[in-house]
Amino acid sequence: MMPSTTLAIGTSAGTLAVTAVSALLMGALAAYTLVHHKQVFAWMRKIRWKDEANTELDKPDQWLADLYKAQCRLAHKPCRADDFEDIAQTGTMIRGVADHMAAIGPELFKVVERVEEYLDTALPEQGPVMKVSLLEHRAQLVKAMKQEAARGELARAIVAAQQKITLLRRS
Repeated sequence: MMPSTTLAIGTSAGTLAVTAVSALLMGALAAYTLVHHKQVFAWMRKIRWKDEANTELDKPDQWLADLYKAQCRLAHKPCRADDFEDIAQTGTMIRGVADHMAAIGPELFKVVERVEEYLDTALPEQGPVMKVSLLEHRAQLVKAMKQEAARGELARAIVAAQQKITLLRRS
């Protein structure tokens, strides 16, 4: 007969309790790790989505900056249709993406509308006439003032669109 001693190593109650407690701790650590990884992956998905959205806004933002520079070059200067080439081209590019940019679409459409209004104020080409009548001179002066007012409206629309893009990038 065998004496009443432990038959094998590790079958005592103390060892069994330590094993059970360590298994519970490992389970809790595994659960905490799983929750932490879920939070990290959710954060990474959010950052990736934000980066993709910001990348989508890069082209319109650059075009708005180019349009702002172009209209600033023409400030306080009566312009003819030839002077508006850069503005017309950039306005056309913005019009092309405005339908596909739901987040800033209204602002881009406002910019396109202001570009068209500004382009409509182009002064007529001057012919070979050396003398301009007083009446014609005043008419051109009025048109030049309307042109400057339209340029100011365009600048405000550009700044509003750029502010919306900045706000979208921050959120």
